Amino acid sequence: MREIKFRGMVINGEWCCGNLSIIKKRIKSMGIDPGSYISNKAGVPFAYRVRPETVGQFIGLKDKNGREIYEGDSILYDRNIAPSIDSRKYVVKWEYSKFVLTNSSETIDDFTSDIIEVIGNIYENPELLEGAE
Repeated sequence: MREIKFRGMVINGEWCCGNLSIIKKRIKSMGIDPGSYISNKAGVPFAYRVRPETVGQFIGLKDKNGREIYEGDSILYDRNIAPSIDSRKYVVKWEYSKFVLTNSSETIDDFTSDIIEVIGNIYENPELLEGAE
């Protein structure tokens, strides 16, 4: 079974990973405002408020370099390892109950992590989207 965790960008621009909580209304007794929060296993008060648009789920795989892959990551197929595939950029997305790699011309829903490399993400590196969306 894969580990369920999320990544999100904290308001100051740093990234954090852990459990996701979405607070819909203010919790006065704890001083918590509505928003998206990522915390470690200890939970509140060790939670970081994150930008909701940057939240992405860990897909349960690591790339060829051992880096965890999250929804919203920009991916490059390694042409040297998979010569039958052109080196192309993709974005990791959740579609129809599964994670896929997608770009403007195709969607790959069956892939192995040993031939792909995380090269950035759509939030910090929007220029990588050229050719990927």
